Amino acid sequence: MPELPEVEVVRRGLERWTTGRTIASAEVLHPRSVRRHEAGPADFAARLAGRTMLAPRRRGKYLWIPLDDGSEAVLAHLGMSGQLLVGEPDREREKHLRVRVVFGDGGHDLRFVDQRTFGHLMLTGLVPDAFDAGSLVPGPIGHIAADPLEDAFDAEVFFRALRRRRTGIKRALLDQSLISGVGNIYADEALWRARLHWARPTDTMTRAEATRVLEAAREVMGAALAVGGTSFDSLYVNVNGESGYFERSLDAYGRRDEPCRRCGAPIRRDEFMNRSSFSCPVCQPRPRRARQ
Repeated sequence: MPELPEVEVVRRGLERWTTGRTIASAEVLHPRSVRRHEAGPADFAARLAGRTMLAPRRRGKYLWIPLDDGSEAVLAHLGMSGQLLVGEPDREREKHLRVRVVFGDGGHDLRFVDQRTFGHLMLTGLVPDAFDAGSLVPGPIGHIAADPLEDAFDAEVFFRALRRRRTGIKRALLDQSLISGVGNIYADEALWRARLHWARPTDTMTRAEATRVLEAAREVMGAALAVGGTSFDSLYVNVNGESGYFERSLDAYGRRDEPCRRCGAPIRRDEFMNRSSFSCPVCQPRPRRARQ
């Protein structure tokens, strides 16, 4: 699933191609892709016609495009395989095209392509942001915490919340009510850089260790942004259909039995929440009191 860097790459592309453009029409080709828009596909399409898109925004793995009156936005979640693509409006339709937006200027259109249909779009109202005074966020994601690349992220609040929890550090990093945008890949990468095992109990974390994890998360996601995100297959692409290349720089994730780039020990894979965790058994020793 795309994580913060991949979604931010898409947001930046949309900012260039959609900001200030007025929608002529919208077409929903698969109702599941707007399933969270309670009034249905026809209402979704009708309410977009004539609206002007403002600069897109993002929090964690969600992005949204505010509309001209400032009270509503198109909220997008890419799911496992969702793609927001721009291109010449007369190009061939993609096999898994779900939603198409045509603009009044006759230029590049916007398409939501989603093979597995786990992603979705919806038109929703904006509400005051609980984490950033004076800002607005889509109502359905109002509970999601600020992400570590936002100015609104409060490191002290994060540390105090960690200490109150009785869980492992990786599970905490995946908790979107605590910190948003960090998924399985970048959690493993941040913990490798911070030299902490994924099962380290959060209630034993020191302020210095929490700071180290946050700095590592910011570093690794910033590095991923610089090369367009991480693409393991053709399903994650930017708005121009191009893949990211950060998978070539991963230090832990997906490198089972390969040598650690720091000490040479074979990277270990553990089962974790029906997924995998990758770590170095030497640089990231398992704590005596481990927690998942």
